[in-house]
Amino acid sequence: MKKIFGAKKDKEPPPSLQDASDRINKRGETVDEKIKRLDAELTRYKEQLKKTRPGPAQEAVKARAMRVLKQKRMYEGQRDMLYNQTLNLDQVAFASEGIKDAQQTMSALKSANKDLKGMMKTVKIQDIDNLQDEMMDMVDVSNEIQESLGRSYNVPDDVDEDELMGELDGLEADMGFEIEGDGVPSYLQPDKEPDMEGELNLPSAPSGHAAVPAGGGNHQVEDEFGLPAVPSSMRG
Repeated sequence: MKKIFGAKKDKEPPPSLQDASDRINKRGETVDEKIKRLDAELTRYKEQLKKTRPGPAQEAVKARAMRVLKQKRMYEGQRDMLYNQTLNLDQVAFASEGIKDAQQTMSALKSANKDLKGMMKTVKIQDIDNLQDEMMDMVDVSNEIQESLGRSYNVPDDVDEDELMGELDGLEADMGFEIEGDGVPSYLQPDKEPDMEGELNLPSAPSGHAAVPAGGGNHQVEDEFGLPAVPSSMRG
């Protein structure tokens, strides 16, 4: 049966908007080339009309120019029609592209909405609030620990600040009294050496002559060092 009636041919897919637009643009370019050639021919006829005298020759040139002008008008009409078709195709293409963009946007939004719903199931506001409360409690406990560790063991808690200020004023007054003497505090003045001679009450050094006591001659004569003097007869 297929051999008798022939197999049914598959239908070709319809041309896309871009294919149709390209085909019409090519036709328009062909028409534009024809119009340019006719314009050149009309210019040549105009020059011939200026050079020929009125008569049969001039009328023949006018007839040829009129025929070319009619062809030009026909091609110009076709060109305008093709341009209108191209404009319509471009508008439809823009609308089609806009719809495709809207479809892609909707698809992306649906996918994002699905992902957000899945993530929101794993995140609960109550859990976040509980976590924040626990963090605040831990921070408060940490501050209390730091304050407890920072307390001094030597300073009692019931110290009267007014009493401490009074002691401080008295200390400053004592320091001012010490400075009044020489302008230097006593703890910065050099230590004075004690008078050892006065405490020991040592005799003064003897002079070069021996001292003779006034009471009599029984006392032994001493030399300059306080020792018994050697008699002159024994000096050699």
